[in-house]
Amino acid sequence: MSYATEMPVLKANLGNCSADFTVRGADGQPVYNATIHVRVRYGFMSLKRSDLEIGTNADGKARIEGLPVKAKPLAYDVRKGTAAGAVMQDVEAMCDASFDVALK
Repeated sequence: MSYATEMPVLKANLGNCSADFTVRGADGQPVYNATIHVRVRYGFMSLKRSDLEIGTNADGKARIEGLPVKAKPLAYDVRKGTAAGAVMQDVEAMCDASFDVALK
């Protein structure tokens, strides 16, 4: 019997954009409970800030919804222990993004 693992979803409620993540280790296997962190700067002169953080499921997947359309480019920091990776999203150019992150 196999159990489906539900993908964790973080709803930021700041806009209509989203980011999907698949996190894999150096061996190519999915990484459980990797932490994805991003600081969203938005609004007039980017004065508003929001720190968002979510962990991956057993399949190494996570999703952030409700990102603002007009914001500074987002720099996602992905970590599990000492292994780390990073990806960037320019939400104005790529509103709905999908990232495959390899931790090193």
